[in-house]
Amino acid sequence: MSSMSLARPAFRHLPTLRARVSAWLNLRRSRAALARLDDHLLADIGLDRAYADREASRPFWHV
Repeated sequence: MSSMSLARPAFRHLPTLRARVSAWLNLRRSRAALARLDDHLLADIGLDRAYADREASRPFWHV
């Protein structure tokens, strides 16, 4: 009788998937925060309202 280890291929990508989802959520939060900034705060970091609005409207999966 031979013993064979049963790998769980469905779970081997779980850490990668978890990290990707976490990064997407952080990106979504960052873009939402950018959209809430006042114009003078955007100017302080070298951005204008048009750029901030474009960036904030991008889907979360666009990195």
